[in-house]
Amino acid sequence: MTTLWSGRFADRPDDQMRRFGDSIGFDIRLWEADVTASVAYAKALARAGVIDEDERYALLEGLARVRTELADGEFVVQPDDEDIHTAIERRLGELIGRVAGKLHTGRSRNDQVATDTRLYLRDQIVQLRQHLTRLQRTIVDKARTHIDLLMPGYTHLQPAQPVRFSHWLLSFFWMLQRDRDRLDELLRRVNVLPLGAGALSGNPLGIDQSYLARELGFDAIALNSMDAVSDRDYLVEFLSWASLVQIHLSRLAEDLILYSSREFGFVEIADAYATGSSLMPQKKNADSLELIRGKTGRVVGDLVGMLMVLKGLPTTYNKDLQEDKEPLFDAIDTLTMTLPIATSVIETLILHPERMQAALTDEMLATELADYLVTKGVSFREAHYLVGQVVQRALAQGVDLRDLLLSDYQEVSKLFRRDLMKWLDFERAVERRDSVGGTARASVEAQLAVAERLLE
Repeated sequence: MTTLWSGRFADRPDDQMRRFGDSIGFDIRLWEADVTASVAYAKALARAGVIDEDERYALLEGLARVRTELADGEFVVQPDDEDIHTAIERRLGELIGRVAGKLHTGRSRNDQVATDTRLYLRDQIVQLRQHLTRLQRTIVDKARTHIDLLMPGYTHLQPAQPVRFSHWLLSFFWMLQRDRDRLDELLRRVNVLPLGAGALSGNPLGIDQSYLARELGFDAIALNSMDAVSDRDYLVEFLSWASLVQIHLSRLAEDLILYSSREFGFVEIADAYATGSSLMPQKKNADSLELIRGKTGRVVGDLVGMLMVLKGLPTTYNKDLQEDKEPLFDAIDTLTMTLPIATSVIETLILHPERMQAALTDEMLATELADYLVTKGVSFREAHYLVGQVVQRALAQGVDLRDLLLSDYQEVSKLFRRDLMKWLDFERAVERRDSVGGTARASVEAQLAVAERLLE
């Protein structure tokens, strides 16, 4: 067996050590990025006069054939292939002979894998952004369709004030919009070229890195070769981003799990996104949402694992960095599944307006009564206390606020008049909150208008 580095060694690696150190089992998914970067590098070698035109042609022809084999599933990994870089160079040699060995001139697997990972992640970011945008679009469409539907709003999971269902749902649009903004900012830092950094000290062959950046679509070139081969900040940023997206999806899932329970009954998960019980025939479980919630720990774990890989690493490349890919791939795979599932759950969500209406209770209008007293000149702090006394009376009598007698109100404050009953109205309470970002219809419509512009 001959490896890319075996010349210095008298003995072959232990088989167990080979299995321990090889990464071909997972980094094979970088094949397209590796071929793309190799094509650009072959051209750069020719431009620098390192190889002649015939050799350039042979390398490009051979890489095109390797690309086709990989794309068609015909590429056969061999036992001695350590990683995707080794595998592609080995197959290239089988196809075009000794000239394949010139492709690695001045290039290290250190700058090669850093380039591949950035190219791969860049493409994945584009796809994840599309998934994110589709979920936002679904949220906007659902909110617009049900803009007039009222429901209880909660703080501390206790009934608080009436809100529009659309207002609640749009709260997740804005979480996801921040995620989309962060992703766009992250892409700028991902799109930096490390190729040409060599193992750690740079390239001595006059390779035109500006040309490489143009060929590969990079916006900038890494300005320090030692940093270029060891930088994994962009992976930490991505995994941080992925963790926050997954946390937002988990919060959405948690609300919907609660709202779809028998006790709430506000919504129902479509059969296609629910499962049953193997024992209890009546059960309908929101497993799609529970899995979204559960997979959040997995993605956060990917982030923590990556941070631990980097903690305390000495400068430049170390083999520890091979551990960067599996958490990256896992987080991408998880989000690629969870974002479309969340989209479909929202799209097919069945609403039960009558249950939402029934859950609107007079206690949620207590703040309206405090505001009523404020219009009579009472300070809000005093009004808050007085309405608390009214609520206490209603609880003692076992009645709703609107069922209390006027005399009950006036025993608390003579400022209560018959017109107070106009304030005990859910629609009025919602419409009074017409501030920017409020739950009044006009405010929600304004949110939708801004959301539509962002989605354009």
